[in-house]
Amino acid sequence: MNDVKIINDPVFGFIKIPKGILYGIVEHPLFQRLNRIHQLGLASVVYPGARHTRFQHSLGAFHLMSEAILNLQQKGIFIFESEAEAVQAAILMHDIGHGPFSHVLENTLIHGISHEEISLLMMEEINRSLNGQLNLAISIFKGDYPKNFLHQLISSQLDMDRLDYLRRDSFYTGVTEGNIGSARIIKMLNVVNDSLVVEQKGIYSLENYLTTRRLMYWQVYLHRTCVAYEKVLVNMLTRAKDLIRMGQDVFASPALHYFLSNDIDAEWFATHPETLTNYGELDDSDIWSAMKAWKHHDDKILSTLATDMLDRKIFKVEVHEEPVSQERIDELQENIARELGIDKSDAHYLMSLNTIQKDMYNVDDDSIAILYKNGEIKDISEASELLNVQLLSKKIRKYYLCYQRFE
Repeated sequence: MNDVKIINDPVFGFIKIPKGILYGIVEHPLFQRLNRIHQLGLASVVYPGARHTRFQHSLGAFHLMSEAILNLQQKGIFIFESEAEAVQAAILMHDIGHGPFSHVLENTLIHGISHEEISLLMMEEINRSLNGQLNLAISIFKGDYPKNFLHQLISSQLDMDRLDYLRRDSFYTGVTEGNIGSARIIKMLNVVNDSLVVEQKGIYSLENYLTTRRLMYWQVYLHRTCVAYEKVLVNMLTRAKDLIRMGQDVFASPALHYFLSNDIDAEWFATHPETLTNYGELDDSDIWSAMKAWKHHDDKILSTLATDMLDRKIFKVEVHEEPVSQERIDELQENIARELGIDKSDAHYLMSLNTIQKDMYNVDDDSIAILYKNGEIKDISEASELLNVQLLSKKIRKYYLCYQRFE
């Protein structure tokens, strides 16, 4: 057992990581950084237990990938040991490009480049330090490798990423309805014509999985209080960025200051090599330490937003079925300007209007193939007796109006 590291995970029990390339990835500073980034951003404002990290999630997804590979091999699907190791490496690193507070800051500190693209840049960085041993893993991650089903295990409707985060987020939030039968789904996986399918016996687990995903989105990921708290964070960072542009002094760690001071997009990443280094230095603690200083800043807007964040003074939130009228927005801006003694033109920092849409099932994107004993393949929407696809495909759109409280 000396050639394996064992980690005790509260969700899946003992996770075994072989020494060599895979453990080399786990030991890399860019992977260790995930210990300092919470998986669910600010969801702990509603679910205090939701303080698990991207590091834990990545190890969980790796564990499920190991189980999936073993299951497919036992069913006669030929997977080279080099391919198995590569797909395990790829799932370990799939989230390595996430920034502080997960998805929240993707359009605040940076824009025009996704965390998946940054993950790829970081994979290439780790690959250089491992002398090119991750070439195959990167090829599978990008979907360039001839065996498409290996890429599907990393990114698809039934990838190991989703199977871990739904189960893990359910565990740490205490939302027990979110607990999916990941082991059952993995046992039912198979490959036909180079594509992942689920054997007919797994259909009930899939129905539960699709229903659970919808519940977790509206009850956890898009919970109105979580959304409102995230808007305080986004507006606070936007204000800090704008103050720096105006020539004001704003405290920040060197890495955070770099992103507040520059307009960073995909082209900037490509032409400024130091950007990835600075990004690799960023984690949740940069933002928390900055806002402790910003609470005492001379700028009334920045100090108010930082105080809101630190003292849990969350924006009030209204959820509307119809778009919010311009009259209502003007009324709120005037009220905010009057209460804080600021110009009405600056009141937008203390409020946010967002349209949030999440479909449980999209026929084009969410297709899951069911394999029958006679070899026939049907989409889950046809195969399920319980899932009303017309109902599930209905577009759900909600309008979140968030604004500063003064009571």
